[in-house]
Amino acid sequence: MTEFHDRHGISVDSRLIAFIEDKALPGTGLDPDRFWNSFAGLLGTFAPENAALLAKREELQARIDAWHRDREGQAHDAAAYQAFLREIGYLVPEPAPFAVGTANVDPEIATMAGPQLVVPALNARFALNAANARWGSLYDALYGTDALDAPPARPGGYDPERGAAVIARAKAFLDEAVPLASGSWADWQGGQLTLADPSQWAGSRPGGILLRHNGLHIELVIDPASAIGKTDPAGIADVILEAALTTIIDLEDSVAAVDGEDKVLGYTNWLGLMRGDLVESFAKGGKTVTRAMEADREWTAPDGTAFALHGRSVMFVRNVGHLMTTPMIKLPNGAEAPEGLCDAVITSLCSLHDLKGLGGLRNSRAGSIYIVKPKQHGPEECGFTNRLFDAVEDLLGLARHTIKVGVMDEERRTSANLAACIEAVKDRIVFINTGFLDRTGDEIHTSMRAGPMIPKGEMKTSDWIASYEDRNVRIGLACGLSGKAQIGKGMWAMPDLMKAMLEAKIGHPKSGANTAWVPSPTAATLHALHYHAVDVFARQREIAGEAVPSLDRLLNIPVATGRNWSEAEIARELDNNCQGILGYVVRWIDQGVGCSKVPDIDDVGLMEDRATLRISSQALANWLLHGVCTGAQVDAALARMAAKVDAQNAGDPLYEKLTPDGIAYQAARALVFEGVTQPSGYTEPLLHKYRLEKKAAA
Repeated sequence: MTEFHDRHGISVDSRLIAFIEDKALPGTGLDPDRFWNSFAGLLGTFAPENAALLAKREELQARIDAWHRDREGQAHDAAAYQAFLREIGYLVPEPAPFAVGTANVDPEIATMAGPQLVVPALNARFALNAANARWGSLYDALYGTDALDAPPARPGGYDPERGAAVIARAKAFLDEAVPLASGSWADWQGGQLTLADPSQWAGSRPGGILLRHNGLHIELVIDPASAIGKTDPAGIADVILEAALTTIIDLEDSVAAVDGEDKVLGYTNWLGLMRGDLVESFAKGGKTVTRAMEADREWTAPDGTAFALHGRSVMFVRNVGHLMTTPMIKLPNGAEAPEGLCDAVITSLCSLHDLKGLGGLRNSRAGSIYIVKPKQHGPEECGFTNRLFDAVEDLLGLARHTIKVGVMDEERRTSANLAACIEAVKDRIVFINTGFLDRTGDEIHTSMRAGPMIPKGEMKTSDWIASYEDRNVRIGLACGLSGKAQIGKGMWAMPDLMKAMLEAKIGHPKSGANTAWVPSPTAATLHALHYHAVDVFARQREIAGEAVPSLDRLLNIPVATGRNWSEAEIARELDNNCQGILGYVVRWIDQGVGCSKVPDIDDVGLMEDRATLRISSQALANWLLHGVCTGAQVDAALARMAAKVDAQNAGDPLYEKLTPDGIAYQAARALVFEGVTQPSGYTEPLLHKYRLEKKAAA
């Protein structure tokens, strides 16, 4: 049984108390009793307002549902619809032109362009891998993936033919990014190095040459005695790219954190990252491997002065949104505390260790705390976050706007009012980011009563999504984010398909986005090539001032007007969604895995999290509501796909088969059949309910 103790009127899980009082508070100069008193006061102030904002979401949704219900069978009147959204306050007036005032931002966020990783906070190994992915071997990334247009490596050790192809591709990249004054890198024999642009030579050290292009560093490892270096005329043993400039340590969509035990694990890992002393040991290849955080990298500049480059990604922490409550803290009235309020206080407390230099390594040299705040609906909720962070700063004794915020543009009311949302946090914003999957899930739920939606695969080419992606960049630039904040793009979900990623994901920097999500450190290294191919800040200057795509396009509801699906089309869509739901949910409920590579219906491994689950469950709920399919058809698809998911997981010794009376199966079914009534179509309430049931049973 979980023990709870009173702290100034709030009842707190003993595990959280031990973490805060024994680990998080010592060294910060904060008195425990005063901390708990202030924390309890903050909850008392903000919890009622949090609840009121959630009630407003439901009120707006009910009015939108009624509007569509009253016009069932009529042609959609776009002008009347937009006027209605303004009348009810869903759309707010555009703010007067303004520029954000964010200050004290690390260059990796403000003035550099490069990949971004997102990893679950509950997995220390993944978190360390991501933190250390600031620097990645291009040779390894090309050799071990399908990114290289050459035959795969032959088994049985190092394949010199594959290696030669890797080296040729890497040197072709050097010719493009940091060309020599004459000749090719393939012919360089070492010795005197003369670049076409001498300013690109950034430094040197024994065994290393440091180059720079588009603000990113490239390290040449010189080791003629190594297995690779001895075959190279210049002794180049590797090409190291500056890759994952930033990482989001995630307490939200990629984790299964449902109680005090789970939350304390996530907070503990975040504290270790902020102190620089997080360590994880694990078995690999029959040996025990210990992973720790990389040190900074020491260099000597061309003028002889010593300098260091940051050795790790600059880390954000993603708090949960406004919706969920947590059983680890009970309010005086016995209700669970809003989880987002707890995250704001506790993750910021952990970050004090970085700001005060209490550990061996630093995250922010600019003296900031970086929090991504997801799933906010419109400027009123963003303003609430701004005031919450004011209160957290006061609680912790921090200067105003020390806590920076990243706003996920993944809800329709935020997309439609993006400039007003940015204005609400204009002095602390460091990040906006599009998220196709959650944004699509909210698109479906908001317009649930408008009619049956087009299939999931067609959403990517619908009119609203193109407008959404373009509006995000152009509004961000108009608000002055360039040079002060990140404008980000979404995840490449297929970690094994790196050739396809290289072909497709260059579209993100070309769009003017100065970061985009990747699923692994290897993908970060490869995606870094795109930021050498495209000068993102030059691209931002080119498109600054371009017209923002119209709101009419963004509000173009993706209903399948007059569409008649064949039985085969319906069955394929049902199977596709049911397989994805079951494949993800079974790991979430049974194993507590919030993000993993899940085989899709065609056995292609996809990185899945709650955002993918939201769109799949909402898509099926919408089709059920409008009679495109029946409940019996959905149940039949679930049964068929349960067998497929079982087969796909046959090699996992921890896997439990899906059965209709099993908790995971029941959770998957509930997500579909109760999808219409779930708040904003979110999956968290049902997932948490069934995961807690599973933990109790275990």
